[in-house]
Amino acid sequence: MYEYDEDCLKAFIKNQGQLFDEPVAETLEEAEAFLEDCMAVVFDSIREVREFLEEEGVDVEGMSDEALEEASEVFAIPGGRYLVVEG
Repeated sequence: MYEYDEDCLKAFIKNQGQLFDEPVAETLEEAEAFLEDCMAVVFDSIREVREFLEEEGVDVEGMSDEALEEASEVFAIPGGRYLVVEG
């Protein structure tokens, strides 16, 4: 089980609308429980996000880093990290 720091949780709460029509979490505790349930992963770079998505069978070939950063399941975290949530 991955532990999500406060920056991850806040980024998810703030931007969850990019992936879900309705909020799935309103508090840090709800966000953490939700991210644990869907096994969300934190990466240190967009390169790592790309590698992970390729391993998962997602076609990211030809996508720029900027386009990848805008994907609905990719959440930018302050400090240059990324949270990937598969909804």
